Amino acid sequence: MRVYCKVCGQRGRITKTNKLSDDVSDLYCQCTDAECGHSWVACLSFTHTLSPSAKTANQLVLSLMGSLTPEGRQMVLEGLGAQ
Repeated sequence: MRVYCKVCGQRGRITKTNKLSDDVSDLYCQCTDAECGHSWVACLSFTHTLSPSAKTANQLVLSLMGSLTPEGRQMVLEGLGAQ
């Protein structure tokens, strides 16, 4: 991702990212022109999906189950069996 200084038009550098939520982050930026020295905060946000993920719900569940401890997997299986 590229950012540009709105004062002088030079490319900027993202120096820090502050994640506010799953969909919104503040980007702390700095102009690469030493004579300008402008710094600013830009907001990056997710708006909508153009193409859905190729991962199916089943693939996502299997991936999540694989990352659990054996005890965690057992808890999930017991919870599903209770329904």
